[in-house]
Amino acid sequence: MVQVTAVDGAAIGARRAGEAGPALVFVHGVGSTAAIWDRQLDALGCDFRCAAIELRGNGALPDPDPKTITRETFASDVVAVADALGFERFTLVGCSLGGVIAFEVWKQAASRFEAMTIVGSFAVYPNARQYAEGIVQTVRAAGTMQAFAQQRAAKLGLPAQRLAETIEQMACKSVACYEASTQATWTGDYRDVLKTIDVPTLVLCGEHDAVAPLALSQEIARGIAGSRLAIVPGAGHVANADAPERFNALLREFLIDSRVA
Repeated sequence: MVQVTAVDGAAIGARRAGEAGPALVFVHGVGSTAAIWDRQLDALGCDFRCAAIELRGNGALPDPDPKTITRETFASDVVAVADALGFERFTLVGCSLGGVIAFEVWKQAASRFEAMTIVGSFAVYPNARQYAEGIVQTVRAAGTMQAFAQQRAAKLGLPAQRLAETIEQMACKSVACYEASTQATWTGDYRDVLKTIDVPTLVLCGEHDAVAPLALSQEIARGIAGSRLAIVPGAGHVANADAPERFNALLREFLIDSRVA
């Protein structure tokens, strides 16, 4: 893990792979850590400079003040790590919250993008505040992140190895930081941002994604002129981990077609 200090002093960082080639920046979801991208780092590090961002308050690094956890600070964390690694321009690949952060980074630093890939995400989430509050209340009722992680992961229909990974990554977060990250994840509205995005964009949705179903990916694809929409067969919400070989093939094909590779 490469550790970076954000402008406000928060600890952020990245898992790295690759020493040459175009830069790829991977951003995890609210229930994951940077480790969720290890299959992509292994597969793509031979041709790309890869960095899987560890956002503030997400497990591997010291917790910040939860009040500093917002979509805006998450986006500035991504840019800070890119700066520290010398990634002047990059393709951002974001899953769920990571997709939301891609839109926020675009607002802050559009000139840094070569392309973007949005995975299992949304421009606006239906009944967002009610949904986020329901998650927060469930966390508080569970009492610990370990107990909550076991409850939530059990509802996702994951195979055994993915179930254990999901519980481990979710359970390593603090309750306070997870609650703040939950509010940041679900309550934004980026529909007006979509029409401003003018770099090659791939929108991916897991075939069985019940958290951010296909209609939400379709809305993103309709809003971004020239974007490409694809389904990841056999995958759920975290398609890069659920079906890594197919995901990696789709991502690599997109990067080649977009002349990023």
